[in-house]
Amino acid sequence: MRYITGGIALGAALALGGLAAAGTAANAAPAQAAQTQSLYAPSALVLTVGQGDKAATANVQRAVTLTCMPKPAGTHPDVRGACAQLRLADGDFDQITKIKSDTFCTKEWNPSVVTAIGVWEGKRVNYEHTFANPCEAKAGKGTVFEF
Repeated sequence: MRYITGGIALGAALALGGLAAAGTAANAAPAQAAQTQSLYAPSALVLTVGQGDKAATANVQRAVTLTCMPKPAGTHPDVRGACAQLRLADGDFDQITKIKSDTFCTKEWNPSVVTAIGVWEGKRVNYEHTFANPCEAKAGKGTVFEF
């Protein structure tokens, strides 16, 4: 009987010790993950295109995500192209949405609005730009808002 109870006690001690070790390893993993940081500032955005003159009142027609750092990802159809255009413009969305001077569009008022919300190279972004009509939007949205 002594051997059986000793065996049960040893088995219970090993099982509890294994659980404690597993709990310690599980608790150590989040701490280790929290310490791992990228060498680059994060760049992650939510981009929208909507019908209307202001983002607050516009009907959102399409929305995508765009992550450029630490690696290109997201639901944007041309992640690498959009990230390249943003890097070339140094994150200046006004430069991206600028309509070329040789573009000719009608003067109709049928506004559409584009927005970018998130982080670009570690800085918060809350950008909004309204195009007067679809012609201007096509001429000025660039790769970033082409979705």
